[in-house]
Amino acid sequence: MVHIGRALTLAAGVLGLSFTPYLIGARKASQAPTAPRHEPTNSAAELTAPRLTPGDVAAWFDGLMPYALTHGEVVGAMVAVVKDNQVLFEKGYGYADTRAKTPVESAKTLFRVGSVSKLFTWTAVMQMVERGKLDLDRDVNAYLDFEVPPAFGKPITLRNLMTHTGGFEERVGVEIPDFKHMPTLGAFVKEVPNRIYPPGEVPAYSNYGASLAGYIVERVSGEDFPTYIEQHIFQPLGMEHATFRQPVPEPLLGDLAKGYKSALEKPRPFEICGPVPAGALSASASDMARFMIAHLREDGGGLLRPETARLMHNSIFRVIPPLHGMTLGFFETDRNGRRVISHSGDTLVFHSDLELLLDEHVGLFISLNSTGADSAAYKTITAVFEQFMDRYFPAPVPQEPTVPTAVEHATFLAQVRYRDTRREDSSFVSLLSLFDQQAISVNADGTVMLPSSTGVNGQPKVWHEVAPFVWREMHGKERLAAKVDAGKVVLLSTDSDASSEPLQPVPVSKSAGWNVPLLMGAAIVLLLAVIAWPVAVLVRRHFAEPLVLNRRELFAHRGARLAALVWVLFLLGWSLLFVAAFSDFSLLSGLMNPWIRFEQLIGLLGAAGTAVAVGNAVLTCHGRLGKGGKVWSLLLATACAFMLWFSLAFHLLSWHLQY
Repeated sequence: MVHIGRALTLAAGVLGLSFTPYLIGARKASQAPTAPRHEPTNSAAELTAPRLTPGDVAAWFDGLMPYALTHGEVVGAMVAVVKDNQVLFEKGYGYADTRAKTPVESAKTLFRVGSVSKLFTWTAVMQMVERGKLDLDRDVNAYLDFEVPPAFGKPITLRNLMTHTGGFEERVGVEIPDFKHMPTLGAFVKEVPNRIYPPGEVPAYSNYGASLAGYIVERVSGEDFPTYIEQHIFQPLGMEHATFRQPVPEPLLGDLAKGYKSALEKPRPFEICGPVPAGALSASASDMARFMIAHLREDGGGLLRPETARLMHNSIFRVIPPLHGMTLGFFETDRNGRRVISHSGDTLVFHSDLELLLDEHVGLFISLNSTGADSAAYKTITAVFEQFMDRYFPAPVPQEPTVPTAVEHATFLAQVRYRDTRREDSSFVSLLSLFDQQAISVNADGTVMLPSSTGVNGQPKVWHEVAPFVWREMHGKERLAAKVDAGKVVLLSTDSDASSEPLQPVPVSKSAGWNVPLLMGAAIVLLLAVIAWPVAVLVRRHFAEPLVLNRRELFAHRGARLAALVWVLFLLGWSLLFVAAFSDFSLLSGLMNPWIRFEQLIGLLGAAGTAVAVGNAVLTCHGRLGKGGKVWSLLLATACAFMLWFSLAFHLLSWHLQY
């Protein structure tokens, strides 16, 4: 929850809370590496690359990984490199279990690989396609025993699911069950999320979409999903240390690595993935090497026919040309002029990445069993890929002049705020998108900065325009681009995110630019009203000066103060729920639903109290109170009215329990 993680961090700053994000999903590769960076030279004549040999790769990783683990407080890692249908290098680093001092062994230690699991699901789909049992462009309802409700007048296809353009909104709660509340795959997919985009148009990374594809494989093949993968992928490749089953089967349980938030903390419990085809795989580095070799082999590696593999690897859906796109299941991550397809994956504490250089027949897999200090795992994985490419397949940094439209287009870009396409829109989780919004910063020379895209120094990258609405990272290789239609920005993204979760302009009604300041202001007014109420009573008693109000005015006066108290309790309650949910994710499986209902009841009382507060302001303005009392009554009524609007707009006050 790449985006969820960043939103929680920002929300924590505003609300004074501390969150730990969870996401089974693809990582945003724009996060900065922490390890020493090998910068490519600017002159092609100066570029020299060490040979990609077992000895050189071993020396390079043995120098890099121990430093990265120690520096980042990461417990363990495993790496595999393949070339020309052979394992070139594989090794484990650190520990699978710190208490037992069990070392990571690349041949048998199982790590949770998160969304890298999806590559197995997509491979299974392509197997069914080449057998004539599935059609990539047919309505998925043809293969289901339930109906995905119609929307936008277009059917969803398997091609849409494989390119994350099914249009589904994010769902957090159903993805994080515990063993007691783990649904079957069929039960999971029948809880269909809302659709917020037309199919085939807007990338919005979807665990649900991958799970729906896995369920289709299950129905068409007649085998449950884990069994199908075992019979048709694991066994043909000799993958004996891999499983989609939860919990891990007894014969493999002793080889399962423990996961850690950091090397300084105790291990976390086994992570249950609700959308099994989207992220439940546990596997060793050796077995992931076998999988990479199969996809790199020109004959399909025994998994797919050559023509099917080419279709899977070369069908590119690109939403913001010229940025990277999406193949049928793989992310396009070309670098240094090399054609690269990949997939990353994250659970709460495990973090993985798989990269395939198709033309060079080279594959790289890395996985870590800890998030580490300051999210070091993300940065280390990014560093490994970038430095691997720059070491063995170097290319000069592009030298492109800034175009004359730089200042004009930068100013145009900065007119609105942006949010991820991957988000929840119809539940209380939509509140997180308020704190995840991004504003473009424009420098005097027309260069721009995007807060979420940071460089090696942890600061936002600086981008200069090299073509109309295309920017290049200063002294770097990544691009930023905008899709403009009818004089408006429709999508904005870097190369790293264009195929999974680009940015969209935020509607004015949901902009943090005015919602956050008003929320803070309303909270202050309401809290002051609650504090001032008993203080004022005590002061009046001390000086024997009772309120001179008639019965109706007294009722409205007290009702307005009660409304303030209710809204303060409402804000406090939601803050505690967010803290609890993101401290113990099993609560999101439905265990906190009674408390959500209680909050909704408090919100209803707040709505009723808002009407009283507005009435009190009207009476006060026509009453005998002085100017200060009238202004305060208006402020209190405005704060209550804003809280009602805010609660409805961000679904804190709603009637359903789907999230």
